[in-house]
Amino acid sequence: LLGNLGKDPEVKYTPQGTAVAKITLATNERYKDKEGQWQDRTEWHNIVVWVKQAETCGQYLAKGRQVYVEGSIRTRNYDDKTGTKRYVTEIVGMEQDVITTQDIFVLEQKGATPDGKVLAEFRPTGLRPKILDRMFAQGIPLPKEITALFPPPPGYKPAQK
Repeated sequence: LLGNLGKDPEVKYTPQGTAVAKITLATNERYKDKEGQWQDRTEWHNIVVWVKQAETCGQYLAKGRQVYVEGSIRTRNYDDKTGTKRYVTEIVGMEQDVITTQDIFVLEQKGATPDGKVLAEFRPTGLRPKILDRMFAQGIPLPKEITALFPPPPGYKPAQK
């Protein structure tokens, strides 16, 4: 997802002391309707980030910043104060790449899970994020919004899906 933060990250701690940040991200889509008129559609996404990445989000990200988030979608349920069962769908961003256009952030690779997902940690940088060079080298397809900010090196050919 590439979008803008709708409000400052909300960082809280579990009773065990684990940091968790909740982020509200707005994504925009522009399309032509049946009459040929341009329309804008905004979708809001709930993002949850844990541990050190949560603390970093609270420290460096703010309302209005453009952020690229990659994560997994999860639906959970809970009972509200009246006993009504509620459902929430969120993007869990523990394993993600976050890049902002104002203050550039990157998740530095710290290892991988057995199924090949990258484990990473936020790192603010004023330079081209190193993770992009690794992604370019591996031929990982990147959204045009990212390649517009960070042009790929000569000879980059994204792998076909």
